[in-house]
Amino acid sequence: MKWVKLIALTLLLMLIVIACENSPNGIIDEPLEQNEYSNVYDEIGLSKYDPPIEISFVRETSDALEDLLNVLPGETLEDNRWSRIYEEVLGITINYDWKAKGDLYKQKLSFSVSSGQLPDIIKVSSEQLRMLSNAGLIQDLTDIYNDYATPLTKNILEQEGRSTFDAATIDGKLMAIPDTNSSIEGAMYIWLRTDWMEKLRLQPPQTMNDILEISRAFTEMDPDQNGQDDTFGLAISNYLWDPVMSIKGFMAGYEAYPELWIVDDSNNLVFGGIQPEVKASLLALQQMYKNGQLDPEFSFKNGEKVKQQIASGTVGMMYGEQWGSFVVQYSQELDRDADWKAYPIVSLSGNPPKVPLRLRTYQYFAVRKELEHPEAIVKLINLHLEKNWGETAEYIKFYSSSYPVWQLSPVTPYPAQKNLEAYRQIAEARQSGDWTGLNAEARSIQKLIEQYYAGGTDKDHGWGWDKTYGVNGAFSILDQYEANGQLLYEAFTGAPTETMIERKSLLNDLQHETYINIILGNSIDEFDQFVETWHELGGAEITKEVNEWFQQNK
Repeated sequence: MKWVKLIALTLLLMLIVIACENSPNGIIDEPLEQNEYSNVYDEIGLSKYDPPIEISFVRETSDALEDLLNVLPGETLEDNRWSRIYEEVLGITINYDWKAKGDLYKQKLSFSVSSGQLPDIIKVSSEQLRMLSNAGLIQDLTDIYNDYATPLTKNILEQEGRSTFDAATIDGKLMAIPDTNSSIEGAMYIWLRTDWMEKLRLQPPQTMNDILEISRAFTEMDPDQNGQDDTFGLAISNYLWDPVMSIKGFMAGYEAYPELWIVDDSNNLVFGGIQPEVKASLLALQQMYKNGQLDPEFSFKNGEKVKQQIASGTVGMMYGEQWGSFVVQYSQELDRDADWKAYPIVSLSGNPPKVPLRLRTYQYFAVRKELEHPEAIVKLINLHLEKNWGETAEYIKFYSSSYPVWQLSPVTPYPAQKNLEAYRQIAEARQSGDWTGLNAEARSIQKLIEQYYAGGTDKDHGWGWDKTYGVNGAFSILDQYEANGQLLYEAFTGAPTETMIERKSLLNDLQHETYINIILGNSIDEFDQFVETWHELGGAEITKEVNEWFQQNK
């Protein structure tokens, strides 16, 4: 999560610079005036409380959020465009019982959950949600959601099906509203240095054997042409499941899905991390390590340190999500000719592989048992989605006027496929030549791409956006993944089982340590021992529990 926040901060600062360059005198925005929101809605889910009510939250802050507030004249976390529209349209005043950053926030949140000292509405993990539900501290929101969620809200929150609600549903009752995230955004791509490929006369990969050959060439054939043995084939960090610089996409090439619960040939759920296909992928990585194609110290390097390796020009390939473009772009700091491109992940056989997707919704809004107006959480979500993607949307004011003002809201769900939809709109406009149909988000992305091309060799503005949303960008690949039926969604999406809550952390650590040790050279037989231990330490019971859920919900 720290790595993701670093990237978010970098993108935020870049967007702020762009906004300043395109605004008179470098001023991003004029202060918003009070009482400027006059929209009145007929729907019950957007009706106004009279007299007004107060709703309390707790809030995680960050350096990126502070930087955002520093460029917004007259706005604070407590008094901003979002708090004002919630008050003036819905009659809801937002208060924060406390605010904290990073680890301190997590500590205080854990204390709030364990002690039962809750704000009116609290955003929690699925494990914390079950604890609160078991303790009887939160309300059943089943009827609240059904009665108060607008059609737009239901459409957006259920864009990836009802799976986002599964973990919030306990004993048949909806105990929280999901803070939806996009699972499809977790799709993996192969990011390759195309300037190195051209120098070494390498073709785009079609099979895993091609990946291994490209890795070997990047390691042994001096792709930077400096006469030194100082390059590696594949970038990986010490956390094997990172969204960038991970081994998830690599292992998928061997039909191994180490994070997912998948359906087997008997129509039962099995954990992908203990399946025999994992062994072939680990052996391949072990051989790459022995051959010097992986950094010998990768197990000690986090994402930030590996990013520095990419910036120094010593690595030419990584697996990562669509925003990996903004990571590999750092290689241009020392070499302006460095170029990268996203490619589809490939399989051992050459057939289109399955692309594993974990359920990315991991936080949920629970409502304190004693709150008189539990429907307030649904109303807040309704208005947030309406002003960003509804018929009365004001995207520039409430989502992104070149900087992410949506972060000022205490509730921030969004359409799971909004970025893919933006790509599709841009792609269609490229083909037709008609740019008038772009929504606000697609227009802002296209503007960044145009600025990049207008800047000639200046790749600081728009290069990453082009590599993600451009003609041959990552989203063009995602579009094909979906069209080809390659997306493999996680099969278990329910609330954590009792044994998961007790043992999952231990089992995850055991799995990660085993994988690392095998890559570093330990016998592959350790995998079989790991599988046996995994079952003994709770994995067998978890498998039984998730299959009980699956039989009821499949």
